[in-house]
Amino acid sequence: MKKFFKIIGILLLLIIVSGGIYYFTTNEPLPEGKQGKEADALATKMLNALNIDAYKNTEVLKWSFRGEHTYRWYKQENIVHISWANYKVTLHTNAPNKSEVYVDGNITDKPELVKQAQDFFNNDSFWLIAPYKVFDSGTERRIVKHEGKDALLITYTSGGSTPGDSYLWILDDNYLPTSFKMWTSIIPIGGVAATWSDLKNTESGIKLPKEHTLSLFGLKIDMGDVKAYNEKADELADKVLKAIKHKAYKNTRYLEWSFASKRSFKWDKEKNVADVSWDSIRVNLDTRNTKKSTIYINNKKQEVADSTIVKKAWNIFNNDSFWLVAPHKLFENGIIRSIQQVDEKDALLVKYTTGGSTPGDSYLWILDSNFVPKSYKMFVPSMKMDGVSATWQDWVTTESGTLLPTNHTFGNGRVLSMGTVKGYN
Repeated sequence: MKKFFKIIGILLLLIIVSGGIYYFTTNEPLPEGKQGKEADALATKMLNALNIDAYKNTEVLKWSFRGEHTYRWYKQENIVHISWANYKVTLHTNAPNKSEVYVDGNITDKPELVKQAQDFFNNDSFWLIAPYKVFDSGTERRIVKHEGKDALLITYTSGGSTPGDSYLWILDDNYLPTSFKMWTSIIPIGGVAATWSDLKNTESGIKLPKEHTLSLFGLKIDMGDVKAYNEKADELADKVLKAIKHKAYKNTRYLEWSFASKRSFKWDKEKNVADVSWDSIRVNLDTRNTKKSTIYINNKKQEVADSTIVKKAWNIFNNDSFWLVAPHKLFENGIIRSIQQVDEKDALLVKYTTGGSTPGDSYLWILDSNFVPKSYKMFVPSMKMDGVSATWQDWVTTESGTLLPTNHTFGNGRVLSMGTVKGYN
């Protein structure tokens, strides 16, 4: 028996010694940094890289934490549905006393489960959206040199479940976070690192991590099927499409119009070919493969199509067709939809992240009482437009049954005519 306890004692001693060695070889002191404008500027660059504006407008976030806790967070409403084991809590983050608790599907009064849900949410949401919180109330920002590059040290002086924790964000050349180091009350070793590089581009336009790997024994944290989307914005966009008879637009084969009496078009949507005409030039533009396009000058076909003219026709078509059919494009790939308030009414903000000639442009659609667009504000950085307004007016119902505008008026009174607009099959 003495031999047994001796062996146990030796093993315990080895564990303690090994733990001590691990602690002293891996523990890092909290780095010192400099507060001020430079740190705030670095934090802003990180937020812009992550699309902070889209985060502010995001309505719903869904994820899970290590397969144990699942979440659906209605961010704008400050309500999150949390499920684990046989419990479900509808947590009102700004008014926990309004929260509802369910055990095995039955509502019950268990305030201790509300507190547990709060703690779960504070921890698990941090692993999802921590970089977006660097300007939260009670945060301090410092700039720190890490391996020769600027890194961002964030200290939480208040809020959450563990105030006093610090996190050092490591950024890539585009200011996206790739990992962070932690100095927290629940981890005795300082400087434990975790990845923040497995990012997913979500429907709402923000980047969220799908998984983290910790330097502490290679532990992994799975965030499940992460999603972020704008439910109400999509519903509003659907109402717009219904109002302008989008189903009929999808079935329309031919569209004809002109642009400011300078250019004219006939677009075969089914074949993805558009006749684009200006001056003495007509380009039979293949919108899927511009290399297949043909050019006619004074009605004479060029043997070899001039790529410069084809490129000009492509740019003209992108611009001029947008002024005809933009509201019908609300659900194309690469578009982020969100809601903003204009005169206390919902307006639809649409941002194009890909496609067209100038990805990155945004348009704020102002709607009438029937959800038909009556104007929009344009945010086009390449043209230095920051909220330039134009009407969408004089809508006509085409032969094919869809709605299209025939005129636009700008703030200076200039009218842009779309000519005789036709849609038919």
